[in-house]
Amino acid sequence: MTAPTAGRTFHRLRAPGTDGATSTAVSVRVDPARPDAYPVYLAVGGGRRRMYLTPDEAWALWRCLSEAVASLGEPPDHIRTRVAPARR
Repeated sequence: MTAPTAGRTFHRLRAPGTDGATSTAVSVRVDPARPDAYPVYLAVGGGRRRMYLTPDEAWALWRCLSEAVASLGEPPDHIRTRVAPARR
């Protein structure tokens, strides 16, 4: 797999909280210029739960998570939005 040549990008979405009043931030930073092997950074809940991933780990997570969540039924309305990459 070839790393993209663009700079660091951020992908963000907020998930509604279970109480309906709060929400949880979910963000992914992709930094192809990182000197180590972990260009993907995942943060859930304002960074309280976070991890660095290799591209292969990120793809494996995507595959497992998408299959697991698909087994729960149709996607909720809040997820039916375009997540555009941002520079910051």
